[in-house]
Amino acid sequence: MIKKNSESVLCIKRVDLPKDWVGSRSAFKMDEHNFFSTCEAVGFCWVDRNEAESDSSLKQVIPYIVLKSKDMIGVYKRKGSEKRLHDLYSIGIGGHINPDDSVSYDSFRQILNAGMIRELDEELLERPSDATPEFQGIINEELTDVGKVHLGALFVIETLFPEAFIPGEELVEFHWMKKEKVPLLNLELWSVMALEIL
Repeated sequence: MIKKNSESVLCIKRVDLPKDWVGSRSAFKMDEHNFFSTCEAVGFCWVDRNEAESDSSLKQVIPYIVLKSKDMIGVYKRKGSEKRLHDLYSIGIGGHINPDDSVSYDSFRQILNAGMIRELDEELLERPSDATPEFQGIINEELTDVGKVHLGALFVIETLFPEAFIPGEELVEFHWMKKEKVPLLNLELWSVMALEIL
């Protein structure tokens, strides 16, 4: 396992991404094929996380998975390693993709999917075996220090059985909330933008 202080993360050079993907506040639906084929075409690199966090010429690609059930959305309070987001509520589960996720895979799609499944395994103690993330679109904002160096790939898991999702300790105060009430929380910006797409 890679230690956090020496972790390498998956990045794409900002200059290689379509301009509308990296606008000051971009959140829009996108075809899954368009997203993955574009990322495959431009290529990616592994960069030390400490370096990537302060280099806005790079975008760390983060799968951002929303749990949704009928008219409910799973929410939790931020803790984790990203101190800049502490005490904000979030509707997205996810994290950085690292070289461990590429051991058995070569393509961007395979590596991102492997990292996403690893993140779900780390954040949820239990989830239904058929809980499949479906790609929705992308999230990007240049208004915060966190946003300037990250690009969100938005996914949704829709379920009829919310009680089958058992949160781990990182998902502080996890609970299901009526979708119309979620915007009333003190949300991180990516969550606000994700709601605009859903």
